[in-house]
Amino acid sequence: LEKKNLLQRTYGGAINIKRTIVNAETLFKRVEKNTDLKKLIAEKAYKLIKDNDTIFLDASSISYFLTKLLIQNNRNITLITNMVEISSLLHLDLKMNVIFIGGDYNTFVGGNIGSHSIEQIKLYSCNKAFIGCSGINLANGTISSSISEDAGTKKAIMSISKELYLIATNERFNLDGIFNFSSISDFHSIITETKPNNAIMTLLEQYDINLI
Repeated sequence: LEKKNLLQRTYGGAINIKRTIVNAETLFKRVEKNTDLKKLIAEKAYKLIKDNDTIFLDASSISYFLTKLLIQNNRNITLITNMVEISSLLHLDLKMNVIFIGGDYNTFVGGNIGSHSIEQIKLYSCNKAFIGCSGINLANGTISSSISEDAGTKKAIMSISKELYLIATNERFNLDGIFNFSSISDFHSIITETKPNNAIMTLLEQYDINLI
């Protein structure tokens, strides 16, 4: 069963890890799902951001809620993002300096991705990056996206940041995207709405990562 990826062998026995491949959905469809949970995660991430930080938010539904918090509180930071959908939230009195990454706009991602985006991302550096994902596979330690160009863009974002935070609801521990873009161990912390169930916590113990 372990070879068929139906069970994960641990020191305490075997844990059921039935998984689902997730299809790409548009940003605003994702924003409308599990809204309360995503707002909780955004609030946790918000508390990690200090004045004068330079942060990168990739195009994700949780990043959308996090951006709203940053704007509502008029934070004095520099925000780099490929999530062009947030442009409608901006106003003239913002203390926040916003840098938009160009490239090929993707409706499902809700932002710019691809080779042109990657070239621009590599021109910058940031203190913290908050990255969304389609799936977190604790059996092999991979983080995935549903779109190949998005996966490549996320890799580029990760390469320019000193601290990396994975932002995801608990359900992502049972889902997979098609394209792997990183390992769990690449991140400093996973920010999620609440402590996952015991089976997931047992698997997480294999990795040197903080859970917020």
